[in-house]
Amino acid sequence: MTGALIAALSTACALWLWTGPDVATARLSKLTSTRERPQQRSLGKLLTRPSPARRADAWRHATIELCQALSAELSAGRTPGEALTRAMTAVDFPDPDTLRPIIAAARDGGDVSAALTSSAPPHGGEGLRQLAACWEVGVTVGAGLAALVERVSSTLRTAQAHRQDVAAQLAGPRTTARMLAVLPALGLLMAAALNMHPLAFLFGTFPGLMCLIAGIALDACGLWWTNRMATQAQA
Repeated sequence: MTGALIAALSTACALWLWTGPDVATARLSKLTSTRERPQQRSLGKLLTRPSPARRADAWRHATIELCQALSAELSAGRTPGEALTRAMTAVDFPDPDTLRPIIAAARDGGDVSAALTSSAPPHGGEGLRQLAACWEVGVTVGAGLAALVERVSSTLRTAQAHRQDVAAQLAGPRTTARMLAVLPALGLLMAAALNMHPLAFLFGTFPGLMCLIAGIALDACGLWWTNRMATQAQA
């Protein structure tokens, strides 16, 4: 009976980790809560910190919006510095503090291209680097900046659509890998329900302990290998 209870708790924990709340749900709970202790806020911020992939994706979406807003401002007849300043303030970036040098350079007539390049994050900042090159060409050569920004925006939208298509195709293999990772816990639950005492064998005997270690290692390697292949395919 104790083995079945432990196996059930292990299965429930695995399923909760797999199907836990996403970042949007956690943010909504944070906004709707009226009283939070500082320790709870710090813990919640740590638990809801977006993954590097989601953060890079957020930067790419924000850069596309920036290019669209900048193109519209330039088409309206505003100067490049004013257009960039208005476009930057209209877009919600994941980390707005890192973009202050860009706004300062655009307002004061500084080196906007260098500010864009230095402020671009390593992951997800390729759009800002392309915009920096576009700005450099527009300033030094005198080419039409609005047309260049529109071309960069179109390129970023095409690349983003391709990444979303690849991510949709990889959703099935990722889900299958997670389900296969949970199956050993379900097997323990079924064995405990049949009164076979699997936990006593796994934790109470040397062969069982070796089987447990080997199973966990193979399970972890399978998840890592599947995630690695999916990440390389998506990249």
